[in-house]
Amino acid sequence: MNTEIIFLIEESIDGGYEAKALGHSIFTEADSYEELKESVKDAVQCHFEGENMPKMIRLHLVKEEVIAV
Repeated sequence: MNTEIIFLIEESIDGGYEAKALGHSIFTEADSYEELKESVKDAVQCHFEGENMPKMIRLHLVKEEVIAV
């Protein structure tokens, strides 16, 4: 039984956010960060069941920024 699952969150090129689970085949996306959190919860509930359900979802937001020199 896993106590937590970690998602890597990135801003989408098309706008919104994308979430990818580390170590699991779970991917979801949404237009806003608040919508993404709900979408991640739904995706986890669809992927796991019963005792295999993680107790905690950790979101790791990665923001890439390019600065001209």
